[in-house]
Amino acid sequence: MEGWTQTLGAGPLLLIAAGAIALILVLVIVFKLHAFLTLILVSLLTAFVTGIPAGEIVPALVTSFGGTLGNVALLIALGAMLGKLIEHSGGARVLSERMVSIFGEKRAPLGLGIASLAFGFPIFFDAGLIVMLPIIFAVARRLGNNVLLYGIPAATAFSVMHVFVPPHPGPVAASELYGADVGLVLIVAIVLAFPVWYLSGYLWGTFVGKRFILPVPALFGSTDDDEQVNPPSVATVVGILLLPLVLIFLNTGLDFLGTAGVVDESETWVQLLSAIGTAPVALLIAVLVALLVLGHRRGENGTALEKIVDSALGPVASVILITGAGGMFGGILRLSGIGDALADVLGDTGVPVILAVWLIAVVLRVAQGSATVALVTAAGLMAPAVAAGGFSDMQIVAITLATAAGSVFASHVNDSGFWLVGRLMGMDVKTTLKTWTVQQTLQSVVGFLFALAVFAIF
Repeated sequence: MEGWTQTLGAGPLLLIAAGAIALILVLVIVFKLHAFLTLILVSLLTAFVTGIPAGEIVPALVTSFGGTLGNVALLIALGAMLGKLIEHSGGARVLSERMVSIFGEKRAPLGLGIASLAFGFPIFFDAGLIVMLPIIFAVARRLGNNVLLYGIPAATAFSVMHVFVPPHPGPVAASELYGADVGLVLIVAIVLAFPVWYLSGYLWGTFVGKRFILPVPALFGSTDDDEQVNPPSVATVVGILLLPLVLIFLNTGLDFLGTAGVVDESETWVQLLSAIGTAPVALLIAVLVALLVLGHRRGENGTALEKIVDSALGPVASVILITGAGGMFGGILRLSGIGDALADVLGDTGVPVILAVWLIAVVLRVAQGSATVALVTAAGLMAPAVAAGGFSDMQIVAITLATAAGSVFASHVNDSGFWLVGRLMGMDVKTTLKTWTVQQTLQSVVGFLFALAVFAIF
């Protein structure tokens, strides 16, 4: 923010952040105040207490809220429409039955997780989760109506791929800052992705799925009394689900090739294909194709289809607003300088570089919420130390992955993803803390231990 410098030290800022988080938990859990109102109120109070100029507070709140909605609202709304069309046509049911027949009932969470790992290679965390939710919900309904048993492994798979594996933006940016070979980072990250997911996602998901029996929420995966009796084929449903993934992969692939200098990103054809492959446009195209293939060609008229897609928006409105408010709170924390102050203090402690990058990323993640911001900021802070350390190529790769691991630590109330996962899966705040926050912490620790092993061996 121009003309304003934070004068508070790391100690007071840390106390303010801790107090703000505690206030959110008390208001939501004890006083049952709606999360949307709570996040707005605490964001406003935090902005005042941290000394942000009064005239800039409301614009900062609106900017942070709008910035998060710009990334999330279109994805959730279009994903909900796509999911409702697939569910209404009977496509979710036939695909869930095929998956269960392939993997078996006991291994259905494993199958969903593996499919999500594959889908998560080209697609961002939130978009991938939205696309997969109709299938997750359909499988959960068919096999006992326990959403966490099937949802946590799948959500973790998307998180693992998004945090560790290029061409996702965080690991690509960190690789550039550290001077790591992006191709080598990609290879090592893919090798590590499965064991990290299996330990922190699949095993943890099966554990919490037995402890917290939550029914499938009434979103686009709810049972539809008007479901068609002539459902589409499995190939048709898979094709529609793959369409946005292929388009998004086209975008991320072109970004990767542009960074490597293989294609010229200023060329019109590159920019056009990249635009088509952005997540909102890709999902819009998929919704239009689903309307045609699952609707018009199967006998639905325009009015009926309009009612179907419109019915998908009401249940997700609360999810969109709460996610935006969570982004608002995280944005105020970033603007206040809390994360930067803590990282500067930690950077002077003299701990080993691979531990320092993880700890700094952890501090930034816990302080301000965004995994990508934590990863890129930590890499920027520690890049000079890494460059001066005389590390091998594989050790720099390990440092990159250790930073990525730290950036996912302990998702909580200042992370928009915390609200996204919790609300989409029908969890209250307390349950989300016990399940998703712990999962993200396990993912961070397990990922760091694997990175540390690579660092020590090579």
